[in-house]
Amino acid sequence: MGGAMSKKGPPSSPAALLGCYSNFTFLTGASHPAEMVEAAAALGWQAVGIADVNSLAGIVRAHVAARDAGIGLVVGARLRPVDGPDIIAHPTDRAGYEALSVLLSEANMRGSKGAPVLYLADLARVTSGTRLLVMPPSHPDAAHATQLGRIREIVTASVFVGAALYRDGGDEARLAILAEMAASQKLPLTAVGDALYHDPARRPLADVLACIREGQRLDNAGALLSRNAERQVLAPDEMARRWRHWPDALANADRLASACAFSMDELSYEYPTEVAPGGRDAMDELTYQTWNGARDRYPDGVPEKVGAYLQRELQLIAKMAFAPYFLTVFDIVRFARSRGILCQGRGSAANSAVCYCLGITSVDPDRSQPLFERFISEARGEPPDIDVDFEHERREEVIQYIYAKYGRARAGLTAAVITYRSRSALREVAKVFGLSSDVQAALSGQSWGREAGGPDDAALQAVGIDPADRRIALVRRLVRDISRFPRHLSQHVGGFVITRGRLDHLCPISPAAMEGRTVIEWDKDDLDALGLLKVDVLALGMLSCIRRAFALLRDHYNRPLTLASVPPEDAATYDMLCEGRSVGVFQVESRAQMAMLPRLQPRCFHDLVVQVAIVRPGPIQGDMVHPYLRRRAGLEKVTYPSDALRGVLERTLGVPLFQEQAMQIAIVGAGFTGSEADQLRRAMATFKKHGDVAKFHDKMISGMIARGYEPEFAERCFRQIEGFGTYGFPESHAASFALLVYVSAWIKRHYPDVFICALLNAQPMGFYSPSQLVAEARRSGITVRPADVSHSGWDSTLEPDPANRDGLHALRLGLRLVKGLAAGEGERIAASRQPSGYGTPWSSLADIMRRADVSAKSLEVIANADGFASLGLNRRQALWEVRALAGQRWQELPLFAHATRRHHDLAGEEPAVTLPQAHAGEEVAADYRSLGLSLKDHPVRLLSRPLAKDGWQTCAVAHEARDGQRLRLAGLVTMRQRPGTAKGTVFLTLEDGLHSLNVIIWPKLTETYRDAMLRSQILGVVGRIQREKAVLHFIADQLFNLNGYLRYLDEDAARNQRGTRMRSRDFR
Repeated sequence: MGGAMSKKGPPSSPAALLGCYSNFTFLTGASHPAEMVEAAAALGWQAVGIADVNSLAGIVRAHVAARDAGIGLVVGARLRPVDGPDIIAHPTDRAGYEALSVLLSEANMRGSKGAPVLYLADLARVTSGTRLLVMPPSHPDAAHATQLGRIREIVTASVFVGAALYRDGGDEARLAILAEMAASQKLPLTAVGDALYHDPARRPLADVLACIREGQRLDNAGALLSRNAERQVLAPDEMARRWRHWPDALANADRLASACAFSMDELSYEYPTEVAPGGRDAMDELTYQTWNGARDRYPDGVPEKVGAYLQRELQLIAKMAFAPYFLTVFDIVRFARSRGILCQGRGSAANSAVCYCLGITSVDPDRSQPLFERFISEARGEPPDIDVDFEHERREEVIQYIYAKYGRARAGLTAAVITYRSRSALREVAKVFGLSSDVQAALSGQSWGREAGGPDDAALQAVGIDPADRRIALVRRLVRDISRFPRHLSQHVGGFVITRGRLDHLCPISPAAMEGRTVIEWDKDDLDALGLLKVDVLALGMLSCIRRAFALLRDHYNRPLTLASVPPEDAATYDMLCEGRSVGVFQVESRAQMAMLPRLQPRCFHDLVVQVAIVRPGPIQGDMVHPYLRRRAGLEKVTYPSDALRGVLERTLGVPLFQEQAMQIAIVGAGFTGSEADQLRRAMATFKKHGDVAKFHDKMISGMIARGYEPEFAERCFRQIEGFGTYGFPESHAASFALLVYVSAWIKRHYPDVFICALLNAQPMGFYSPSQLVAEARRSGITVRPADVSHSGWDSTLEPDPANRDGLHALRLGLRLVKGLAAGEGERIAASRQPSGYGTPWSSLADIMRRADVSAKSLEVIANADGFASLGLNRRQALWEVRALAGQRWQELPLFAHATRRHHDLAGEEPAVTLPQAHAGEEVAADYRSLGLSLKDHPVRLLSRPLAKDGWQTCAVAHEARDGQRLRLAGLVTMRQRPGTAKGTVFLTLEDGLHSLNVIIWPKLTETYRDAMLRSQILGVVGRIQREKAVLHFIADQLFNLNGYLRYLDEDAARNQRGTRMRSRDFR
């Protein structure tokens, strides 16, 4: 319980409430762990027991809440064996906890995901010091008495007979039976709260969760529903009143809780020992590798400033015993580099000179101002968090290296808690209420946007739903309650926990979806709360793209490059970025970033660091963006709040843009210590849950005012830290990303053919679909050639193009773009054809089927993509021959061969068939269905005549229009965005082939034109041009769904608009 209980209330007042569920007993508990603990503390309980079914997934959250509330936590889990009653296990010491964790792990490994298998015999594993609380069925009988006896025989632990009051009319009889059982077996009868929720208002939610769990509707749920709202956390005096005839049961609960002195804080972490070979201890090894790396990084001598950083960091690392952690990450990065896998550390680790010298990060501390407190805080006492990005296509090699080195018993992925979001919650709750499938779809379809809440009244009315309807109102209320509730556990994208001993002594583990992997039950926040090591092995698509680009540069331009050897500070690259031409460039490809580039005018690497960080919640929320831009443009004088802050803010023209600067302002301007500034940042990250930010707000504002700063400036700085708290983006992180921004921009500027080819082969990644990337290639003067069985590999490739005036190669689309074609079949086709110079690659479709050993189905999807042109076959001819070939294969089977020959003898040869030519619209629509793009033409250009007849123009005219000019524009929607910082504003991208246009839809229009905005493939927009320097926007006033014009392409597109696949890449 984390310490003995001390009596605060009257002697008769019970002290410990046991047996509480949380919502980590998925679809049963109706309150968060913190809500249960905080309610118990507010009511005056001195200790509370949280025990979820076969799990410790929520126990760390309960522990943190109990620590903050000053209440004891009785750590436990509710074991649910398949052959016995529920048994709540409470360990009293570390050994008991480890045994419980191992028991749960074995049950997980024995069962399937989310369905562990546990038997009563397994209880023999629990230690003698563990307390076991056996929960009765609703109608205890002789069978339960027998099971009590069996449990006593199996275990050496202390056994308690649990009992709860449900106020269902059977409490008195049930208690009498249980008391008799307990007395006959000389076991203590013990009072249990058995609470499902912290407040009676959650009773309807508990009923809905039960219905979701059992797949029932409320109307016919019957006994599944609660009889009353009595499963809440009761106050101690009310508990004493209800149990007044059984006071010993309450005393036994207190006695059990008092014995459980184990606290989650006792889980000390032991680092792996493999990281320090050669007999040196970990700190000596880290010091050696750091100074060795420093000499490599600075061949002309380690700068004095960097040397001072290294001395200070190494001293603190030694003091806090973090050397094994650094060496673990160093070892992983060294392995990746030895295999030629691109990788780069990022995040707060870039604040570390040690990480730079170890090769973990690429941010030179000699050219920046690292704030080491952001990385390691002595007051925080937690290990640092080092994130390393690897190529997303080769990260698995790194993961397998970790498993091979440490073993699956000592290395596991952290969990990710999958929670209900508005859309999934609406769908599930509406189903429970018996609403029809079309109403369910309408409701869930109205919840959109990355941080969307439930639909408002106007949105519901727009789809014909009455918001005043009683059921609809109740559904909406329950959706608000269930949002952010955990649904299940998944695996983190790359967070590893690596231990010296067995991982299941630390936390229960489960099998991952991929065979041979293990996942622990805790997420990264749980690990942070307990101060446990986590190594993030993350995947980054741009690193895969850059590695592919480097290979293409070597093969086609004889220019071998690495991240470090790309020519720095290239003026042409910055010219391109200043014009906002950044499609596909890492981190600056979004519409918001593209609009910022011409305004910011980046001219050096530090400007890119600013560019990456400025379009973020911190600077936006702190109202720092516009002052910075005005000062950069010379429209506002650069001033500093004080001489003391000049050193902090000089590089950003007196305006704080980075998280480190906000923290340094708290240190320099408000008198915070480094540790206090870090505590402030962390408090901001959880302010919505804990609300303990006020003390920091008052301290910072009063501290800055006392030192002569304007109150308005102090408030802006505090708002900025608040923004960073919800989405942190420190300068160190921005600098790590800025390097990839520069490298990807440099490749795009000087070798656009290489860049687009590498991007296509690294898909899916980034903001842009293959059709948009192909359009960008054409805008860059690159010839694009279609996917074809005689010329294409699985990946897109570069081919000589003597006619290109800029010396660029042609881009040959790869077979990977053909929808429905398996990678193995596409690769076999590319590998099996005749090499050039040896005649035609293929003689016929039958030749392809025979030599490449591919199915007729694969040939059919290639035919749909018009991929047999080199064989003289158009789409219709190829499909005709493929189907004939498929039929021929059936006829060649022995069973059918004789009948087929007899048929041919009687019928003779089948006459040749002349197929009608498809018109251009049909070809383009078919291309989009099979490839997602078309090289033959663009849908909007083909529709330009019927659109113009009705007064619609294409996007091209917008680029020649004057500022403020009103236009009626139509185009293909290629992207929809609703950023969380845009306060409801929606950004659309329209294109007409070569031109694209950014459309801004203000929040007041999003509901009025919701259907057109979300469902249109061809969208009409009435609005006005907005120009600012090189930035062009189209401000919408009206939206129109023009999908009806698809009938001018072909009949299939008109009948099946969804199947035409001219859909945007949306983030909503």
